[in-house]
Parts: sequence; C-alpha cells; structure tokens
Amino acid sequence: MEIIIVGAGGHGKVVLDVLRAAGQYKPVGFVDADTSLAGTTVGDLPVVGPVNTLPRLRQQRVKRAIIAIGDNRTRVRYAVLLREQGFELVNAIHPAASISPSAILGVNIVVAAQAAICTEARIADSVIVNTGAIVDHECVIAEGVHVAPKVCLAGRVRVGACAFVGIGANVIQCMSVGEYATIGAGAVVIQDVPAYSTAVGVPARIIKTGGPDQKD
Repeated sequence: MEIIIVGAGGHGKVVLDVLRAAGQYKPVGFVDADTSLAGTTVGDLPVVGPVNTLPRLRQQRVKRAIIAIGDNRTRVRYAVLLREQGFELVNAIHPAASISPSAILGVNIVVAAQAAICTEARIADSVIVNTGAIVDHECVIAEGVHVAPKVCLAGRVRVGACAFVGIGANVIQCMSVGEYATIGAGAVVIQDVPAYSTAVGVPARIIKTGGPDQKD
C-alpha cells in the first residue's frame, strides 16, 4: 500500500524509518512546503514538490498519507487539508513500540521506537509519541500533541490539544496539561498546567501564561 509523507525534514526522516521498519506501507515520496527541496531525495525517496502537488498524486492513485511535521499546529492544519483532498491518513507505529490492546488510537499518529502506550490510554489524531516515551494507563492525549522522547506521563494524565511535553519531562498521575501548553525539557509536573502556559523546572513552575489569541 503506497503512502506519501508530508514533511521532508528531520521528523520526516524519522517517520520514514518507522514506516520502513513496520513494513505495512510502502513510502513512495515526500511533499514539502520548501520548494527548494523539490527534485531532491530524502532517504532515497524523491521530494515530489510542494503541497499543491497533492491533487496530482491522488490522480496517480496514491490514496494514503501521513503528516511528518513537528510543529503541532501545522500538523493539525495539514491533516484537515489532506482529508479534504481525499487522502486516507494512516499511522506510523514502530514495531519496537509497545501498545496495549485496550488503548484507543486515532489516525495520523506517529509512535516511535521504544515508546509505550499502556492500558486504556486514548490517543487522538495527529499525535506524536516519540522515542522511548511512556503514556501510562488511562491517559487521554488530545489532537495534535507532541510527547517528546523519554517523557513519562503517569496514569490518568490528560494533555490538551496541541500541547508540547518536552524531552525527558515527567507528569505525575492525574494531572492535567492544558491545550497549547508547553512543558519544558526535564520538568517534573506535580500540579495542573493551564492552557497556553509554559512550565519549566523541578518541580515545574509556570513562567509564561497566554490566551487563545496566541494559538495561531
């Protein structure tokens, strides 16, 4: 089953490796907004052009896609665009990841090597669960979240839409991270983090707050 990867940067290379390791889909090329990449190759695959080449790819019967863009907002926007153009969004799940049979996953999700998604966790569309991250039992991860490498989310944590949980951060059980919030690298979250805010440190403290007008 052929698939196009949207995003030819570093995360795109990771997604390509995950897809090849899993073996379920056959990547045939990249699409990227950077027009200077058109005609080049990434991981031995061609960058066929910018996003306006997607209709031509559909005409060539490429039906499936995954969005390999690290920026949460952009990833979610592209998911809407590709659905409108008739693409089926699929998941890239590394065979070295562990996913509970009782976990519920959406689409356009990347689960990297050594990640663990545990009992009754719920992962919405366009989420990245990066290398070695742990999403423990009954966590609820909303659309467009990035759970960075080596993050540990304890049981029943809730993470709002398009939030970013930085590398090596830990969130204790039953805490809530609001939408569009940012958790700094190595932080230890022991209380709820409001939407649109930034929390850093051990224990994590709020250093920045914002509002919905900052999400775009």
